[in-house]
Amino acid sequence: MSADRFEAVILDAHIAPGHDGAAELMVRLRYPNGAEQIISLEADIGFRLMRSCGAADLSGLAGHSWRRMMSD
Repeated sequence: MSADRFEAVILDAHIAPGHDGAAELMVRLRYPNGAEQIISLEADIGFRLMRSCGAADLSGLAGHSWRRMMSD
């Protein structure tokens, strides 16, 4: 579950309405230098991220590498 110490990790995530009214996954990342950023993912990418992390719910994303969102 833990990510490499040299890459951004997921701190937490929540669901929010997107600009078009569709649900989006808001993911908060922490970078190795301590900076944080929130990114918005479309629902299909959010579900793919959860599958890749083996997460049954949003709390299961914490600690995983941000790179997991690029996995199938």
